[in-house]
Order: sequence, then C-alpha cells, then structure tokens
Amino acid sequence: MRQLAANPLPQHIAIIMDGNRRWAQKRFVPKAVGHASGARRVRSVVQACAERGVRFLTLFAFSSENWRRPAEEVSSLMGLLVHYLEKEVDDMNANGVRLKVVGDTQRFDAPLQALIAQSQQKTAHNTGITLTLALNFGGRWDMMQAVRAWQADHPGQSAEAMDEGSLHPYFSMAYAPDPELLIRTGGESRISNFLLWQMAYTEMFFSDALWPDFTPDLLDQALAWFSARDRRFGGTSQRPEPAALQGEALQSLPLRHAV
Repeated sequence: MRQLAANPLPQHIAIIMDGNRRWAQKRFVPKAVGHASGARRVRSVVQACAERGVRFLTLFAFSSENWRRPAEEVSSLMGLLVHYLEKEVDDMNANGVRLKVVGDTQRFDAPLQALIAQSQQKTAHNTGITLTLALNFGGRWDMMQAVRAWQADHPGQSAEAMDEGSLHPYFSMAYAPDPELLIRTGGESRISNFLLWQMAYTEMFFSDALWPDFTPDLLDQALAWFSARDRRFGGTSQRPEPAALQGEALQSLPLRHAV
C-alpha cells in the first residue's frame, strides 16, 4: 500500500460490520448465510490489519439494539458466535492474536459466558494484534457503567470530583488507545451507538461495500484515505504544504468519503 501523507497508519481501527443481511438478500439466500459469510470475512481482515502493523482492531459484532431483531435471527447469531469462538480461538492463539470481549455479556446464557471467558483467558498472553469483539455493547451503556463503577469506588464523593482522566479506567476499552479510524461498511453513514466516548476525534470512513465483500484491498483504500487526512484535533493544520495533497495523490482515493 502506498503512503500518501505524513500520517502514520492507525494503531487502532474500529469497524461496524454492516451489510450481512443485504448481502444474503441480493443472493436470495437465508440471512444466516449472510452472517456466516461475514464471520468468515473477519479472519482475512484481522490478518490484513496485523500484517500492516495495526495493534488494535475492534469489531462491532452484536449491539445492545440487536436484541430487537426477530428471535430466530438472534438465536442464529448466538449460535454463530459460539461456532466462531470454538473454531477460531486456537488459530488466534497460534498467530499471537489476543482476544478481548467488551459489552454487557451477563445477558448471554451461562455456556456462552463461559466460552467467552475461556477464549479470552486462552489468548491473554499473546502480544500480537488485539482483536476486540463488542458483544451486547452500546456506547451509552458503556458511559453509564463507567460512571456507576467510578461511583462505587468513590462512595460519598460528589461527581464534581470526577474528571475525564479519573473516569477513563472504568470504560470497557481502557486497555486500548482510542480508535484513530472507524470503518463502516454497507453504505450507511452513522455510528449506531458504538464507541461514543472513544470516537471523539476518530476519522470516519464509510464504504459502500457490504461486509462479506470487504477485502484487504478495500481496507487499503481506507488506510490510504486516513493517511491523507489533516488531523487537527480542534487546532490548526500541522501541514506545512496543504497543496501537496492535491493532484495525483487525492485522485487515487476512493470517491466515497467520510466526515
């Protein structure tokens, strides 16, 4: 992949894996086939991110709002999650991938909770890319549970004693840097209650590709777009020559862009 600007590649990428159901509908196959195809896509994207030096990859696998889907589809998703963990964890371990799970997992049944705990424990010693699965996760839930956990550790103290720094350790993803790049597939342009706190200054790339079709080449397009971004963080541009990004470099970027 060609580097277009001085921006280093992101150390943390978050992905909203959208489009499994539409992928299935286009092929006149059951939704479960689309979800299974999406699960298979995860392996190639994890591998591609690891090869490119990304240290953290977080996938929005099941949101707190997904319980609203038909019971049959939810049950199919739970079964797919069990299958994925049973099938992939040994391979993750062999390739140095550390698996983390964030979200309110207490709503899952006891066997799935145990499998999640075992999978994380089995890969905890690995030092390669950290793959985080957000399961029954919502950004608003994460903020609420962080505040409640802080309050439990500081009984009797007013919220005035709390600041961003003191609250940070209580978020589900306190072990990772905030994501520099969000990718959402499927043609939608929203963040759907994902990492609301953590994405205050995340660059957002929206792809028309449905998740099962999101190849490493499309990942490279997102990384090229990110590399050309002028990340000001509320300040002024750090680029001495903004015009350098015009012409051939920008023409090579995908037409669909982000905010």
